[in-house]
Formats: sequence, structure tokens, C-alpha cells
Amino acid sequence: MSLYAIGDLHLHFQSELKAPGQLRGRVWKNHEKTFQRNCAKLVGSGDTLVLAGDHSWGKTLAECGEDLEYIAALPGRKILTRGNHDMFWDAKKTARLNELFAGRLTFLQDSYCAYRDCALVGTKGYTFEGPFYLDRLGHVVGWDEEAEAHARKLVDRELARLRTSFEAARADGYRRFIMFLHYPPTNILERDSGFTAMAEEYGAEQVVYAHCHGESRFHDSIMGVKNGVLYRLVSGDYLRWEPVKLMD
Repeated sequence: MSLYAIGDLHLHFQSELKAPGQLRGRVWKNHEKTFQRNCAKLVGSGDTLVLAGDHSWGKTLAECGEDLEYIAALPGRKILTRGNHDMFWDAKKTARLNELFAGRLTFLQDSYCAYRDCALVGTKGYTFEGPFYLDRLGHVVGWDEEAEAHARKLVDRELARLRTSFEAARADGYRRFIMFLHYPPTNILERDSGFTAMAEEYGAEQVVYAHCHGESRFHDSIMGVKNGVLYRLVSGDYLRWEPVKLMD
């Protein structure tokens, strides 16, 4: 039994892909078939696969039907966290999604999932991505303060949701945690954030995130070990559509 993760599938079997350049190119050509083949080789029926957001390009549940059926048909237990493009998923209606896909998909929000003696906790997350203002040498000299203030509100909301998940797991006796985000835990200007602080507060062993796709963005946030926490980027194009094993 193993735990795997990947993010940013951006499936669009029923919807038109209207995406920026980083979602185009050779790595995205028939990526759903490449991913399906890799899962068949790597993920067994007793394994768990966490998909860290941006599952479908559809805006409604009806437009995501084939995309979610594709995910449900993958091997193993599938756990989904929210991404910024998952418009079909209202966080307040997560229980309804879990009812609809009971036994096939688990939608993780304001709760946790058990994996061996670990609790898997997660939320969409958020980070301020600009706009930044640059000088002629490309150095950041300022940013949109109104957008940053709005971002702080979203960060606070997501931190509250994440703490709810940690506390639910802790109340049930869990002391080992793996933390999942869609957005990276820090932006390009940050060394630390509320998300890194919470990971350290609860002793999370790993922080797994996606969202940074396109080669120019692969190193926008933390990768590797920092303050005892292992940070992993699992965007699909970064992994070349091969789920990464987090734990046996």
C-alpha cells in the first residue's frame, strides 16, 4: 500500500480548453492518456492517489461529468483537493459531492483522510501572485497593494479551513500529518507564510502543492526540506504525468 500525489490535470473532455500558454505544448499533448498509462503501471488497487486541485476545466458539475468519471476509473483510492479552476466545487457543498461519489471519490475539505497512522489534511490555499511592478532590470520595486490586501483575506480564510482539518485529525488522535495545498505555500517574494508556519506548528512531515506549471514557474516556491518539513511540487507537467510516491 503506497500514497501517491499529482495535481493540475486540467481535464476537458466536455469543455473547451481556454488556457494560458503554460497549459499548451508537447508535454500537454494527449496528457490524459499518458497519465492514465502511468497510473496503470504505478498505482495499485490498494494504493491511495491524492489529486491536488485543478481537476477539470468545466465550470459546472454537468460539464465535469466525464472528467470526474475518468478520475474515478483510475486505480486505487482517489482523494481530491480543490484548485482555483475547480468551479464545479463549492467548498460549502463538499458533503454533497461526497454523497454523489461515495465509494469512488473523496473530496477533501474541512476534514481529513486517514492513511495508515497519518492524517491527510488539505485545502486550496492561496498566495499573492501580483501584479508586481518591475524596474528595467527585472527587480521587483512594488506591487498592487489593493490586490495584496484582497489576497490576505483569502489566505486567512484558507488558513482557517486548514486549521479545522488539523484540529479534527488531532481530536481523533492523529499526530502525524501530510498537508496538501493547491496553491504553493509561499509566493516568489516570501521565505515563510502562514502555511509554512502552520505546517511547522502541527509538525507536518510533508507539504504537497501544485499550481506552478510551465517551466518558468516550477521554482516559484519552496522545494526540498525546510525547518524539518519536506516541500514537494506535484504539478502534472512538472512530474511529466507520473504520480510521485509520498509514502509506502
